[in-house]
Amino acid sequence: MTTNKPVLLSGIQPSGQLCLGNYIGAIKNWVGLQNDYDGIFLVVDLHALTVKQKPSELRNRCLSFLAQYIACGIDPGSNLLVIQSHVHQHTELAWVLSTLAYMGELNRMTQFKDKSTKHQENINAGLFTYPVLMAADILLYQADLVPVGADQKQHLELARDLAQRFNQRYSDTFVVPEPFIPKQGARIMSLQSPESKMSKSDTNENNFIALLDPPDTIRKKIKRAVTDSFTDIQYDEENRPGLANLLVMYAEVAGMEIKQVVQQFENKCYEVLKSELAEVIIELLKPVQSEYHRVIQDKKYLSDILSNGAENASYRARKTISKVYRKIGLVPRVQ
Repeated sequence: MTTNKPVLLSGIQPSGQLCLGNYIGAIKNWVGLQNDYDGIFLVVDLHALTVKQKPSELRNRCLSFLAQYIACGIDPGSNLLVIQSHVHQHTELAWVLSTLAYMGELNRMTQFKDKSTKHQENINAGLFTYPVLMAADILLYQADLVPVGADQKQHLELARDLAQRFNQRYSDTFVVPEPFIPKQGARIMSLQSPESKMSKSDTNENNFIALLDPPDTIRKKIKRAVTDSFTDIQYDEENRPGLANLLVMYAEVAGMEIKQVVQQFENKCYEVLKSELAEVIIELLKPVQSEYHRVIQDKKYLSDILSNGAENASYRARKTISKVYRKIGLVPRVQ
């Protein structure tokens, strides 16, 4: 599956539960962009190995994430849906790029610092070289555009630096990817700790809305969401982050501007905002959940999608890696 369209690539690590933050910050943008791009959407299972996983749960999550991509609107007929480990060239290119990446660059990665703090019992080399594998994910498919959250922008900058460094040393080989960061909604924050990003891997499930949460669970989580001691509804991200987060969520889910949401709830209390926010989220997720439960039962359908994705992605990956190996001076394999 190749087209003359520019290549769009993105992926999510199969840990925790896909949440509203993933949908608003990533998947919704994938859906909106997919018709204009040659889309490749990954389940990056190798990245998930940087933290301890239960093998059976990891396998199940990979299939669940794939089904949720489809349920959210990604069309497997016009995009490639790929599990990262099904294309071995990801790790091959990551090794080559690691010989071009500097220790100082990787030391500056904020995600390594954050994850090292959270997983002090398992600070492994994979956590440190994670951004190099992410760069390989992107460069392997000659991606033109990479939708990223603000927290991943630093990793994309490394991918751009590595592409330019390789091109300068060995001649033009890689497309230098551009980021796509939506102006609004790129960072949906935690419901209980609005100074932190909403995370699908959060150990406190009250901090996020999972895409598969039932309606009553969504209502309870939104009702418990942190706000402040004021009574008026105003958007003030710096001084009233909890309320600002709820307003951003409402705007994104309802397809409105934040100022329109503020006007809608003028002279109304927080309870009304929370109640109506919960209902618009439930309505948004109702068709997603219905389609998910249909798709996840059809194992052959999912298997065929993954087989097609792996075959087509591998074809592209082989072209890139053979070019890379030739340019760096490795002896070609005799067929």
